[in-house]
Parts: sequence; structure tokens; C-alpha cells
Amino acid sequence: MRGALLVAGTTSDAGKSALVAGICRWLARRGVAVAPFKAQNMSNNSVVTPDGGEIGRAQAMQALACGLAPSVAFNPVLLKPGSDRSSQVVVRGHVDGTVSARDYQERKAALLDVVTAELAGLRRRYDVVVCEGAGSPAEINLRANDIANMGLAQAADLPVIVVGDIDRGGVLAHLFGTLAVLDAADQARIAGFVVNKFRGDPALLEPGLDQLRVLTGRPTYGVLPWEERLWLDAEDSLAAVADGVLGRPGPPLGSQWLRVAVVRLPRISNATDAEALACEPGVAVRYVTEPSRLADADLVVLPGSKATVSDLEWLRRTGLADAVAAHAGAGRPVLGICGGYQMLGRRIHDPHLVEGGSADGLGLLDLEVAFDAEKHLGNPVGTAWGEPVRGYEIHHGRVVHSGDPTLLDGEGSDRGVVLGTHWHGLLENDGFRRALLCRVAEQAGRRGFVPATDTCFAAERTAQLDLLGDLVEKHIDVSSLEHVFNHGAPSDLPTVTTGLAGSPR
Repeated sequence: MRGALLVAGTTSDAGKSALVAGICRWLARRGVAVAPFKAQNMSNNSVVTPDGGEIGRAQAMQALACGLAPSVAFNPVLLKPGSDRSSQVVVRGHVDGTVSARDYQERKAALLDVVTAELAGLRRRYDVVVCEGAGSPAEINLRANDIANMGLAQAADLPVIVVGDIDRGGVLAHLFGTLAVLDAADQARIAGFVVNKFRGDPALLEPGLDQLRVLTGRPTYGVLPWEERLWLDAEDSLAAVADGVLGRPGPPLGSQWLRVAVVRLPRISNATDAEALACEPGVAVRYVTEPSRLADADLVVLPGSKATVSDLEWLRRTGLADAVAAHAGAGRPVLGICGGYQMLGRRIHDPHLVEGGSADGLGLLDLEVAFDAEKHLGNPVGTAWGEPVRGYEIHHGRVVHSGDPTLLDGEGSDRGVVLGTHWHGLLENDGFRRALLCRVAEQAGRRGFVPATDTCFAAERTAQLDLLGDLVEKHIDVSSLEHVFNHGAPSDLPTVTTGLAGSPR
């Protein structure tokens, strides 16, 4: 089996990342040498690769599904929004300037050469490459400079399948409309469709899929069911939140729950840091955006931020800054991670105007940070509270003064109730996470909380990838999908148009 395929979506969060991961897992379990690829990702959820670069977290998750270490080749262009109109551009793992949305369109011609070169290299090294699109190919206002959807498909000669989320409603119109607004050359590359997040009796959907085939001349390769166990590593940090609670927490082992409030900053980054806590039985993790939600929290987490100074101002404007200070003042624990750690200090210095200027912090830690012009990336290892730990670092901030005891080996701050670290992924270390939960329960007075002794976060993540592979194998016509990999889209597909009421021509 050899070839490549692009998975496009009717919308953002239609299921592209999950479907790519599931296809990768299915192929890897068959012994196929497979790799993921996303030409351009826009996300503040990122990881540091062993080869020293920064890529989107979704591609790191897909690499794990393939049995591979993350690589910058899997996501050569990463856009990290710092505001509604500008993004930091990361090319081949490293920062290459900040651009406005309009200016970025002018850069895409050069970046197309970058992404096609990386994809070509992957296709030489692997039997199969499963590519993920970005947003939707129906954004025809951006088609001329596209490097992630049909522009990539045309440049790299890729067949395309389109996935739609039926849980949003209108999926048949979304699938048909996505195809119909494309020009004939782009339509010729779309081999068929996949429906995601279906609940109910599949027989009720079949007449609609039959009619979709009549209208488009294209099959639906499968209908993936709604699966509530899938929530880890979501590209959108709120995509898997139901009723305000992250994940599917198991019941407490003791008589009390432990309640965690994660402040959802406007430019939150690496929000997935909290997911390891949500895997623990009896731990309820919620994202919060207003002060009253902190009133009954046992632990408050200030996560990372792509715009630390402006998010700090937002904390003050919303009253959350005072609520966090009051929480700590009452002897209840606060944990800051990366940008959240910097906010807890006395002062943030910005001599290079990385974020537009300096600012006073919350003053809960004896800490001062200065933003360097260059971003620091790393995959550190060490010990914390006697437990071996590893993590990854992505930040401009450098500690220039710290008067508190360190949390890790020479890193972070431990002031008793208030803790902070620049390390992402620290909570994925099982021993440290258990020690933290014990400490939080004691400080918060939750003597009825009993931490689990056997939760393994790595095993939880692996189980989710296996579940994705199972869903693909069971609910997708994998033989037809394999034919698309090997032979591309059929050559006789009709072109459809909304001008003729959707009839093939």
C-alpha cells in the first residue's frame, strides 16, 4: 500500500484531526509505515519535538498514533494567534516573524514551496502519508493563495475526502455545499465523504447519504458514531467540555471530590496541560471565565498564554485577578504554568516589546521575568518532590529574579500555597501529579479525597488512539479508502453546481 490522502473538513473542528489519527492508527497496526502531515496549522496548542522545533499538538498526537516521535516535518507551518488580527509564524519549527492576516496571504507563495518539499520528503520515507486540511476548503475567498487544503492537493497531486460533523446539524448541506462551491479542477480531487459524531439509528441517515451520492456522484465512506470517551488532545481546548467539566471524570475513591478551576484566558495556550488532572477519579476540572466560578474551587490553575501581558490585563478587568489573590490568601492552592506562572510574579519586563510593553504581575510569587526576543524551546528532565519528571518549554520569558524555593531542580517556584513552572506537560508525570493532588487536598481541607494509585496518563492517551483506530476499522469502508490511497480519486467524477439545483453535469 502506497500513497497519500488529504482529509478536509466542512468546518473547523469537524473531526479532521481525529479522523487522521484514527486512519494513522489503523494503518500502523497493520504494519504500514505511515506518517501524518498538516501543511499549516493555526493553534496555540503546541509541543516541542525531539528535533528541537515547535509543531501543533494535534500532529504530535497523530505521530504517536503512527508510533513515531513528533517531527517538524509533520507540521512545517504553524500560526500562533497573538490577537484577532496577527499571528506569530513558525516555519519548520522556529519563529519566522509576526504577520497580520492580510500580510500572511502574501507570504503563502513562498511557504507553498516549503510545505510541498516537506510532504515530498515524507512520501519518500513512508509508504503512506495522511494529510490534514485546515479550516474548510470552502473558504473560496482564500483559495488563490491556499497552501493547506485544495491548493496543497493540487500542488502535491492528492485525493481528498471531506468530513462533516453531523452533531452541528446540516451535515448533508455542508458536504454538498463544500463540494459545489469549488471549481471543477478542485472538485475532481474530492473522492467522497465521511460523517462524524452520529447519534441514533444509522438506517435513518442512509436515505440522505444515498441522495448525496445521487447529487454529487460520490460515496460516503463511513459514518463515525458519537463517542464520549474521546476528549484528550482536542485541538480546540473547549471542544471536549460537556456541562463545563473537562473529560469524563470517574467517581471519587473517597468521600469527597477535588475541584479544579482552569482559567480560560482569551489567548490560552497549551490548555491540554489540565487534561492529566481530568483523568484522575474524583477530580472535576472546569474551565472558568468569571470570578464566581473560583468560589468553590480547591485548586486554581493559570495556564499558558500566547499574549501574557494582555491576558493579565483581562484578568484584572474581569475581576479574576482579585479572585485568584483571594483564593491564595485563604490558603487554597494556585498553580501557574508558563504564561500563568509569569503572571503570578511581581513584574514582567518586556525590553524588546515582544508583547508591547512591561506590566506588574499579581505579586503572589517573588518572581520577575524578562521577555527575550528569541523564543526558548526545550524538552527538560529533572525531579520534583522526589519524583522523576519531564516536560517541554515554549516561552520568551526568562526568570531574572526569584526569591522563592524552586519547584523543580532549579526551576519554577514553590511558595507553599502558590506554585509555578515554565514546564508544560509536568502534570503528565504520574508520580508528581499524585503528590500534587495529595498536597492540594490537604491545603484545601478535602480530607475525604483519596488519590488513585494506578492512573497512568500515557496509557489513557494510548487507549484513546486505539479507540480511534477501532472506530475507523469498524465504521469506515477501509477497502475503498485503501483504493483511494493507491489510485487517487476516480477519473470520472462529475462536477456539481448550485446553479443547476445541485444536479451533476
